[in-house]
Amino acid sequence: MQTVTSQDGSHGVRQLEVGAERDGQRIDNALATILKGVPKSLIYRILRTGQVRVNGKRAKPDTRLAAGDMLRIPPVRVAERDPGVAPSGQVAEVADAVIFEDKHFLVIDKPPGVASHGGSGVSHGAIELLRAARPKESLELVHRLDRDTSGVLVFARTRPALIGLQALIREGEVTKQYLCLMTGAPSRAKFDVNAPLQKSILQGGERMVRVSDNGKPSLTFFREIEQYPGARLMEAKLGTGRTHQIRVHAAHVGHPLAGDPKYGDAEANQRFRKMGLKRMFLHASHMSFELDDRAYSFSAPLPDELKAFLDKLRGAPRGKTAR
Repeated sequence: MQTVTSQDGSHGVRQLEVGAERDGQRIDNALATILKGVPKSLIYRILRTGQVRVNGKRAKPDTRLAAGDMLRIPPVRVAERDPGVAPSGQVAEVADAVIFEDKHFLVIDKPPGVASHGGSGVSHGAIELLRAARPKESLELVHRLDRDTSGVLVFARTRPALIGLQALIREGEVTKQYLCLMTGAPSRAKFDVNAPLQKSILQGGERMVRVSDNGKPSLTFFREIEQYPGARLMEAKLGTGRTHQIRVHAAHVGHPLAGDPKYGDAEANQRFRKMGLKRMFLHASHMSFELDDRAYSFSAPLPDELKAFLDKLRGAPRGKTAR
C-alpha cells in the first residue's frame, strides 16, 4: 500500500493507494494492520463516524478494498495508539496453544476467556498476543470465535492464504463443527434449525442477535452426542456463519446453551454454575477445507474443565437438573 500524501507527519490525514496485497481485504482488518497498536474500538469508531473513506465515499467495517482504491485515514492521537504491553502470562498461554503451523496457516486451540482480537474493553486478543509472541512473523486473523468459546482458531501467514480461506468461508466451502451442551432434552436426536438472524444493538451498546424475518438466512445442524440429566451434549455443524448463530438457534428451539449469559436460561445456568460450570459450554472442535489442491483438517479436544463438568453432571440425580 503506497502513501500518496501525508499531512502533519504520521498523525495527519493520510491518503493511501491500495496495493494488490490488500485486494479483497475487509477495511477493518486492513486498518488494524495499518494502524498498529490502535484499539479495535477506535477503528470501528472512525469507520462508524464516516472519517474513513474509500474513493471519497464513507466506508463500513465490512467494506472490501480493491487494488487501486484511494483510502482516506483520519488523524489518530498518539495516546489512543498504545494498548500497552501484552501480559506475558497471556502471551505464553496463547503461544503454547498452537496445534498446527505451516508456511500458510497457524492454528491455535484458543483458551476460553481470550477474545479473538482486541477492542470493546479488551486490550489484547489472540491475534495481538500471537503477534507479541512472534514479532517477526506476519499473522492475520482469518475468522473469529466468541471470547468464551474455546477451540480451533485459524490465522493466515500469507495474503493469498487469508484471501483464499476467507473466500471459502463466504462460499460455505469450510466445515465447522462445535460441541455444545444444550439445556433440557430436545425431542429429537438430530435436527436442523433454519431461522434467519438479525443483529441489533441494545441501549448501552450491547450487541444482540435475534431471529427475524428481516435477518440473513441462517442454518445450523444439531446432532446428539450424549445424554445427561437435564442436558444434552450436541454436535453443532454450521450451514452458515452468522454472529452468535449456534447460541441463538439453540435458544430459539427452547434449549439454550448451558452457561450462556446472554441467550441462556438464568435458572439453569445458576444450577450448572454450582456444579462447576464456570463459562458457556461451547467449543470449536473441528474445521476443515481444501485450498490450492491441499486438504486441511484441524481438531481440538474438549477442554479438561468441560470434561470434568460432564463427569459431575453424569452423576447428578436426574430430578436435580432436569427442567
